[in-house]
Amino acid sequence: MKLLKDILYRARINDVRGSTHIAVEQVTMDSRKVRSMSLFVAVPGASSDGHAFINQAISQGAVAIVCERMPELLDDKVTYVQVSDSAHALGLIAANFFDNPADKLRIVAVTGTNGKTTVATLLFRLFQKLQFRCGLVSTVVNRINQEEIPSTHTTPDAVALHGLFARMVEAGCTHCFMEASSHALHQQRLAGIPWTGALFTNITHDHLDYHGTFNEYIKAKKILFDQLPSSAFALINHDDRHSEVMVQNCKARIKRYALQSMAEYRARIVENNFTGLHLAIDHQDLYTRLIGGFNAYNVLAVYAAALELGMDRMDVLTTLSELEAPDGRFQYLRTASELTAIVDYAHTPDALKNVLETISQVRSGNEQVITVVGCGGDRDRAKRPIMARIAADSSDRVVLTSDNPRSEDPNDILQEMKAGLDPTHMRKVVSLADRREAIRIACELANPGDIILIAGKGHEKYQEIQGVRHPFDDFEVVGEFIQMLGK
Repeated sequence: MKLLKDILYRARINDVRGSTHIAVEQVTMDSRKVRSMSLFVAVPGASSDGHAFINQAISQGAVAIVCERMPELLDDKVTYVQVSDSAHALGLIAANFFDNPADKLRIVAVTGTNGKTTVATLLFRLFQKLQFRCGLVSTVVNRINQEEIPSTHTTPDAVALHGLFARMVEAGCTHCFMEASSHALHQQRLAGIPWTGALFTNITHDHLDYHGTFNEYIKAKKILFDQLPSSAFALINHDDRHSEVMVQNCKARIKRYALQSMAEYRARIVENNFTGLHLAIDHQDLYTRLIGGFNAYNVLAVYAAALELGMDRMDVLTTLSELEAPDGRFQYLRTASELTAIVDYAHTPDALKNVLETISQVRSGNEQVITVVGCGGDRDRAKRPIMARIAADSSDRVVLTSDNPRSEDPNDILQEMKAGLDPTHMRKVVSLADRREAIRIACELANPGDIILIAGKGHEKYQEIQGVRHPFDDFEVVGEFIQMLGK
């Protein structure tokens, strides 16, 4: 069975029961998807353990099982392979199943708390404009050249990911740019990928509901750089104090980018306003439609990665000036009365702070900043009071509301957010669980010239409540109310 190639050495096979000379037509870790002639990989998870579904997989037609623990009763018609780490083995098996398509691509991963989507998307758009055929794996959407494939996770599971790589190769792609989430790295979803390069944007408070501590979160991000071969590049934001930790014992060639410290790639903000950024990069002027200091870092990271990939410096600078930010990343509309509505994915304390600082940098000073913000349910609760305080500290009015409450009561989330506010904050804070109503109130509070920030969901076209995803688009909703109210 060719799927087991390399597993003996790289995933440590401990035991094999049954014949390895069998045909396999599908690989999956989801017992619900098992059909005849499937290989089922039992992966222990945070909420369920795949080992509990081995018998179900066999009853649905699985002919081979990869697991960390052998079942007590074995079916003599099924092949069992016991490994030390089934999640890691799944990545290698998936690569083999699709004939190792990643070997035929130049794959660059972007990791960090903020900026992953923007950097990966800009790299994809840049290389497309430079006449390369390429793929994108991102939070917003997956793409194979012009084809869009809906995205359900920041980083897909190993089988779906290598399936995407195979389709990219079939479509003639030479490059793939992708986000690497801490969850995916920790869960070994990226095992077996021959990286061409990796970028680190920054790291701040996020996902502690999953990782437990900030140090564990850092360790998860570092896995990407630990996996890099000596032929790859590692590009890190030198202005982030955790950047050097990422590349400790890294085999790749290490390069740095920065706005505030010495680095191989440096930029300076010359001007920053609602028309975009004027940057000085390598003694050259770059005018970009992207706004804000955080986007200066994103643009510089893209520039540096493109040069590390062998692109011509002037071609990159010229093309970068034509690119726009992805949907839901400081996406804004301005009315004839100069009312500005901004929709941003800022769902972490640092991201919200960055967006509000950017607004502060580009505002005239006389207008109100009205911020609509919520926090997701079933996620890191520790950031809720911090997010509310940041919004109240940097806004004239704040409307606290639902994000994706998921299985939680939205009012409970709002109470936890309000715990971060003091009495002076409360005088300018309104709390509404209904997100649509919250956006309407923000629009009613706004006068000509004011700035409305709607944070947290960005590109998402839904709101998840009690397991159901209801259609909801922040940008569309705020546009409707601005038009309805004649603002």
